[in-house]
Amino acid sequence: MQMELLVNGRMQRIETDPERSLLNVLREDLDLTGTKYGCGEGQCGACTVLLDGEPVRSCVIPFSAAAGKHITTIEGIEKNGALHPLQQAFLEADALQCGYCTSGMILAGVALLQKNSSPKPDDIIRAMQGNICRCGAYPRIVHAIQSAATSMKRGAHV
Repeated sequence: MQMELLVNGRMQRIETDPERSLLNVLREDLDLTGTKYGCGEGQCGACTVLLDGEPVRSCVIPFSAAAGKHITTIEGIEKNGALHPLQQAFLEADALQCGYCTSGMILAGVALLQKNSSPKPDDIIRAMQGNICRCGAYPRIVHAIQSAATSMKRGAHV
């Protein structure tokens, strides 16, 4: 089956099995490898992407369910070579260690910041539930999201 996907602002035409996971299409057909395969069951959050602005687990979303929706991956949040404020905040807060969960964490954080520009720690913790960091960088992740919120209020790229 051939379908068009809007990925990171660019229309992509893909021919594949409609039940194949969005994660596999992104990684294998579009070479967008920032989205990671973790558990394959939608439980760890490593494969999180934004589907019409909402964080979803791409490992359990069939390719066909993404048709006609805007998909944003970690590769799509930088603008004109500048990191998204949350990407920058993750670097500055040292909110990553092995980096495996990072893209999913950042995209879940971006979705939160789009809905709540001044999240409190409890808001962040609630929004990030289900995104697992095996290195345990949770306090730094919360700090990075709060820092990005402040940066974004000052007018950094959105």
